[in-house]
Amino acid sequence: MTVLVIAEHDNKVLKSSTLNCLAAAGELNAEIHLLVAGHQVSSVIEAAKIVSNVAKVLVADAEQYVFHTAENIAELVTSIASTYSHILVSATTFGKNMLPRVAALLDMSQISEIVSVESEDTFIRPIYAGNALAMIQSSDAIKFITVRATAFDAVLDSGGNAEVEMLSATADTLLSEVIGREISAGDRPELTAAAVIVSGGRGLGSEKKYYQLLEPLADKLSAALGASRAAVDAGFAPNDYQVGQTGKIVAPDLYFAIGISGAIQHLAGMQSSKVIVAINKDEDAPIFQMADYGLVGDLFDIVPELVAKL
Repeated sequence: MTVLVIAEHDNKVLKSSTLNCLAAAGELNAEIHLLVAGHQVSSVIEAAKIVSNVAKVLVADAEQYVFHTAENIAELVTSIASTYSHILVSATTFGKNMLPRVAALLDMSQISEIVSVESEDTFIRPIYAGNALAMIQSSDAIKFITVRATAFDAVLDSGGNAEVEMLSATADTLLSEVIGREISAGDRPELTAAAVIVSGGRGLGSEKKYYQLLEPLADKLSAALGASRAAVDAGFAPNDYQVGQTGKIVAPDLYFAIGISGAIQHLAGMQSSKVIVAINKDEDAPIFQMADYGLVGDLFDIVPELVAKL
């Protein structure tokens, strides 16, 4: 039995979510191959081949993979899929976009966002916004799996000595074309990898107050900024700040929920946080049932006072 993990990267750096996905693959007790598809990816290869539990790094380096479009990566994965019993990728935007296409092309099912590996054919995944867990058993010849990265501790990114094998690139499908890409720039940690997250909700009232109130706290704590769906929909914060069932799933060491009521949609994205601090003027807000520490009061008074004491 051999397992394939599809690496997520930006052609320069191996994304941390791949290390969590490799941890899930490791629980299958099989040889693990890591696929690196991109263009001019020498630095990613160097990082991949020393990851602790990788036996072989497969490399497909071609211009048509530079933007990691789902159509072209799926064509590549489909061409080598028959060699593997399991194919895994992190349940990020990249993974969710690409792997269902591979499964559909091969007329097989996908098991989405697993949080536990029970055996080689049985897995646990959350349903109903994380309020229940489903045990899924698959009889497909190849198990296509997306992995909720926050459910698995990352493997070591050093100590390995994997063999590197170059693959022939598949032809450009010409099904899509990247016209442009804008990447949010900033000094803050990536939301899904941050140890501390400061999130704001609709209670902040405006975009100006969102940044005015939360940025000083985030600066003190070297934290990432997050937001509830309500705050994003209201225009307080950009879409890539959204934490929740339809946003990003996070599990930091410390999560501040400021002016967030605690709708199920939001809780599904942050309930695995190690310590949750809630600040809200409504003492009956659902977020307090989830919080380890709760402060009832006016957030416009409490947050500046907290910043002053840090």
